[in-house]
Amino acid sequence: MATSKRKIFDCRNYPSEKNCSVAISGTEEEVLDEAVHHAMTKHGKQNNPHLREQLRTMLEDEKEGAWGADEL
Repeated sequence: MATSKRKIFDCRNYPSEKNCSVAISGTEEEVLDEAVHHAMTKHGKQNNPHLREQLRTMLEDEKEGAWGADEL
C-alpha cells in the first residue's frame, strides 16, 4: 500500500471570533472533508467550491514524527 504525505489543518493558525483550537490530520481528502464540515458547523460557513479551495490552500504537510503520524 502506497503511503501519501499526511496533511494537517490547524484552526489556531487562523484567528476567529471563537479562538478555535481544532487540529485535523490525515490524508488530504480526509482533512479537507473534515475541515469543510468544521467550518460549516462551528464557523457558519457555506459549503461551496470556493470554501473547499480556500481550505485546501490552508493545509500543511504534517511533520514526520508528529503525534499520531506513525500510529496508523
